[in-house]
Amino acid sequence: MKFIRFVFSKVFLWQIIFALIILVLFCYGLLKWLDYTTNHGEFIEVPMLIGKTLDVTKKETQNLNLQIVVQDSANYNPNYPIYAVIEQSPVATALVKEQRKIYLTLNPSGYRNVGIPNIIRRTFRQAKPTLEALGFEIGNISYSDDIGKDEVLKIQFKGKTITPGTLLRKKSKIDLVLGNGSRGTQIP
Repeated sequence: MKFIRFVFSKVFLWQIIFALIILVLFCYGLLKWLDYTTNHGEFIEVPMLIGKTLDVTKKETQNLNLQIVVQDSANYNPNYPIYAVIEQSPVATALVKEQRKIYLTLNPSGYRNVGIPNIIRRTFRQAKPTLEALGFEIGNISYSDDIGKDEVLKIQFKGKTITPGTLLRKKSKIDLVLGNGSRGTQIP
């Protein structure tokens, strides 16, 4: 009985009201403090960095209080200069907070090296898609006396015969020597 009387007494009700007022003021102050420290409603527009060099992008983002993070750049794009930005995240015109990290992918100095597959004694029909899938280009095709018609006899690069496994830059032109289906001259 004493507990129920205490709960409905004026002293207890005033303490509850006072605690609620303190809680509301504390929450209001906390929200205002968060708005101030997080710069609520203030955004920076991300500039277009694609095609620009790393030095230029650093200067542009430094003035905007943005951070640059360079990611691995393995995919060479011949449409952009060497070490220029080829991808960015977040994209241009996105709205971000200050000190946001902008992730950049740079164009490497050239195509990466790729090993020549073993296409010796395979038909040209099999060898061509294998080479093209690895990023090589087919250059000159010449023929030599051999019983295997259109079989690859030699792989050449810049006039020199190379062996399977040799590393060449992607997009290199590879010359092939194919068999013409003839046994050549026979000595009895």
